[in-house]
Amino acid sequence: MNMNATGQPSIITRDLEKIAAPTGNIYESVVVISKRARQIAVNLKEELNGKLAEFATTVDNLEEVFENREQIEISRYYERMPKPTSTAIEEFLEGKLMYRKRTETIEAAE
Repeated sequence: MNMNATGQPSIITRDLEKIAAPTGNIYESVVVISKRARQIAVNLKEELNGKLAEFATTVDNLEEVFENREQIEISRYYERMPKPTSTAIEEFLEGKLMYRKRTETIEAAE
């Protein structure tokens, strides 16, 4: 079995019935999960970019740029974090996500 950096299996079999249960439809559940995963990914990217911006240099010469141990450690920390899709699935299955279904209103022509 493949293991990730945290010692957890890197591939997890998901029960489609459990995922479909909250919405009654697997496709609607996947849409909710994917939208949450996108939110998580954007937040993590902004957070990482903010931390790495502290190390930004205005040096144009590549020979003058050196590796920064702290910068590498920050990058590694974010690489070891659970993927946004995994986090979103767990939040969804634990009932932590608030979502609503858009309803279509059909108005009769008068």
